[in-house]
Amino acid sequence: MKAAVWGAALAATLGMAAAGGAAADSLRVGFLATLTGPGGLIGVEVWNGFELGVDQAGGKLGGVETQVTKIDDQLKPDVGLQEARRLIEKEKVQIITGHIFSNVLMAIYPPAIEAKTIVLSANAGPSPIAGKLCSPYFFSTSWQNDQMHSTTGAYVQQQGIKSAYLMAPNYQAGKDAIAGFKRFFKGTIVDEIYTAVGQPDYAAEITALRAAKPASVFVFYPGGMGVAFVKQYAQYGLAKEIPLYSAFTIDHVTLPALGDAALGAVTPTIWTTDLDNPANRKFIDGYRKKHNKTPSMYAVQGYDAAQMIDAAVRKAGDPGNTAALLAALKGAKFDSPRGAFALANNNFPIQNFYMGEIVRGADGTLDIKTKTRVFEQAKDAYHEECKL
Repeated sequence: MKAAVWGAALAATLGMAAAGGAAADSLRVGFLATLTGPGGLIGVEVWNGFELGVDQAGGKLGGVETQVTKIDDQLKPDVGLQEARRLIEKEKVQIITGHIFSNVLMAIYPPAIEAKTIVLSANAGPSPIAGKLCSPYFFSTSWQNDQMHSTTGAYVQQQGIKSAYLMAPNYQAGKDAIAGFKRFFKGTIVDEIYTAVGQPDYAAEITALRAAKPASVFVFYPGGMGVAFVKQYAQYGLAKEIPLYSAFTIDHVTLPALGDAALGAVTPTIWTTDLDNPANRKFIDGYRKKHNKTPSMYAVQGYDAAQMIDAAVRKAGDPGNTAALLAALKGAKFDSPRGAFALANNNFPIQNFYMGEIVRGADGTLDIKTKTRVFEQAKDAYHEECKL
């Protein structure tokens, strides 16, 4: 595991800056995310977006000296917990961001909140944190887990489909996925199948769902899991037999690996490349210049995490003043590529949710274009349980 540390000018040199000698007006951020393995596809995108946001801030979030420690949690809750404790106790970070998978976030959440360290998730959004376990020390630039799946469920319901077969990995986000889909889909649920996190082979499950003969299939398989499932689904000939719907499965991260098998598919999203606003054009142009490819929704979430920190530190003045920083994060104002950005009472975003369609762009590459808006300026289903 390597820790990459940013100095004020984002020096390329790797090393760990001594936290104990940091000036009172410096900002120390831990970026803790899944960066390797099947889930690493998403983590790298979130990091790329976050890095771009820091780049565009001149290497100084909020105009102060900034150190960012980048750590791979390996999609292991015990590793995430160990590294979070190190960031809190030894590195004395003011903010821990990143957070790709909910099982890792749920592991690090209690000690971070107890230590009054700010947690800013740029991806994972487990339902307990959105509801009864909400905290003034937690913020999100992404969504609550259920919401993308609810978007697909509502869309499938609108299409008049009568039944669905549901599949997801067996962890918090997988359970949130199924709950989210069922919140708006009112047809028959033929079966709910939970598989192992990181599972590479779905032959047995695909055989079972074929025998069940549902009118549709809904899956939540992020990153490499999604690539494996969609390819195997097509190989078994089901792509032409049973419509496949998903969330976090067919997206900008998996499109290069899926290729033409993804053409015409629909997927829920909070952002597309065709959202017409100056902030989106600046983000896309900056990302393409830096990485020579089209960014993803995940990159937007990381980018906005950097923008949110930048805006909050500028407003708070002193990043060491936790109370001022919390208040500034709550009301942070910045130009998001997705458009208007605001937080609900539980510190999750209030935002639009779309269904996007996979199309081939003018340059020949696959892209996601807005098909329809399903929810406008939506709050998650758990915010009323939060007493903030």
